[in-house]
Amino acid sequence: MPQTPHVEKHFTSSETVRDIVIGMSDGLTVPFALAAGLSGAVQTTGVIVTAGFAEIAAGAIAMGLGGYLAAKTDAEHFASEQAREERETHDVPEVEAAEVAEILREYGLDGETIDRAVTAIRSDRKRWVDFMMKFELGLEPPDPKRAAASASTIAASYVAGGLVPLAPYIVLPWLGFPSIRQALIGSILVTLAALALFGYIKGRFTTPRPWRSAWQTVAVGGVAAATAFAVAKAIG
Repeated sequence: MPQTPHVEKHFTSSETVRDIVIGMSDGLTVPFALAAGLSGAVQTTGVIVTAGFAEIAAGAIAMGLGGYLAAKTDAEHFASEQAREERETHDVPEVEAAEVAEILREYGLDGETIDRAVTAIRSDRKRWVDFMMKFELGLEPPDPKRAAASASTIAASYVAGGLVPLAPYIVLPWLGFPSIRQALIGSILVTLAALALFGYIKGRFTTPRPWRSAWQTVAVGGVAAATAFAVAKAIG
């Protein structure tokens, strides 16, 4: 009887998801807190919309630049460690060979098996360095396009998230409901719903408990907005 083909499914876009999480979580939370805070201090929705757009623009640039610099730093760190491993395999090859043997020993190999494996690995300098980078340092070669992709993903996610809490302040006055209180209530409802949905989706990719991720995300956003509102109300 033929065996059923085994198909493995692994999630391989963790870096992209991480960038979306970073951008979207801050994009939903920070403009939400700003809009809620201003709702307790100003009298027109126009001021909130203007301040919100300014914050989204500044936040997207800052977050995108942070993602770009982080990715560039990772690439520079990899290059530095790779150069160091290349020097060590040339200057102290026996020490590096002993480290290879120790790594293989941790995987359950012993005796002649280790000796043959070490000989095979050190016979090719590039393969030797790649082995040390991956199994000694736990570093993988960075994607050369990673910095630009990270910056654009984080910035776009921030903008997308930031537009959600501002939407009621834009749409409701246009529909004939200019009250800041109505806009605030609308912003709270749509943002908390978006936070819950985002937290659940994030949890599906990153944890075995997506519903816990959903309510934790809602709690963080709600506390931030409530604090901003209370501070602005007290000062105003």
